[in-house]
Amino acid sequence: MYQTYKTYLIRDWQKSDRMAAASVIKQVLAEYGLPWQPEEADQDVIEIESYYLEKKGEFWVIEQNKNFPKILGTAAYYPIYRGIKAVEIRKMYLLPEVRGKGLGKYLLQQLETTIQEKGFQEIWIETASVLKEAVQLYEKNGYLPSSGVETKRCDRIYVKKI
Repeated sequence: MYQTYKTYLIRDWQKSDRMAAASVIKQVLAEYGLPWQPEEADQDVIEIESYYLEKKGEFWVIEQNKNFPKILGTAAYYPIYRGIKAVEIRKMYLLPEVRGKGLGKYLLQQLETTIQEKGFQEIWIETASVLKEAVQLYEKNGYLPSSGVETKRCDRIYVKKI
């Protein structure tokens, strides 16, 4: 993955991005009063190779498309055993300075396109009610409430057939 949206570069995660990507996620979680859980819900951010890459998933980072790039967001997915030919979208976080510019919607669309091209048929997303912008984004884009939340800090789960 390597593409641009407005002044942003969306690209595949590299090992050198590990701490910066984790920092973005920690920062957004803290903003909403949610805990950073490197031993539980966020272990996948520390071990991207085994959680995403080895399982044929993807982990993307979003940078400002400038000479001195800084990671401003993340988005990822990996195959899961729930549903039929299913994946879970995970770690879709954007720092406050890049929200409200259509980037979240664009990322979701790019994830959906990539997932569909790889032959998957269902997308699952777990989130927390306090992440109001995320909840709105998923609901406006055809994700339907479901049951079976597995992540402790989440209280909502959505599914979309593609």
